[in-house]
Amino acid sequence: MWHWLFTTGLLQTILAYLATAGFGVLLNIPRRAVNLSGWVGAAGWLTYEVLYQVLPTTIDVKLAIGNLVAAIVIGVASGLAAHYKQMPMIIFNIPSLVPLVPGGQSYRVVRNLVTGHPEIANQYLAQVVIIAGVIAIGFLVAEFINRMTWHLAASLKQL
Repeated sequence: MWHWLFTTGLLQTILAYLATAGFGVLLNIPRRAVNLSGWVGAAGWLTYEVLYQVLPTTIDVKLAIGNLVAAIVIGVASGLAAHYKQMPMIIFNIPSLVPLVPGGQSYRVVRNLVTGHPEIANQYLAQVVIIAGVIAIGFLVAEFINRMTWHLAASLKQL
């Protein structure tokens, strides 16, 4: 695990940072948000990859749990980044999702449908639906965590 983390994991984290920051530039987010957005995306991707490597379950469960926890990390980190930079949270959320989007599986669905392999296409379609669903649930949980954190912080300030 440690060897993977310091070789492949480090390289993938750097590439996730570059992909997120690059997508942020394409979306024309403010320059002062690009670097932090890249770090949020890299943290989400590293979370996903570590869980994918560590969990001793089937591929579908690894995809679901990894994407769920990564979406929660991205949502919470985006909330913190938005508060720190005094910017809308969506500026950090959208570019940070790029590494998690199931584009490869979506491509395989279409390719297998076109080449006449509907059984394989259905397997990949199930993965796409699972990933999209857990990302949405992860953002919902992250929003709940963010609101509870800000509410708790406001309550402590009043004391």
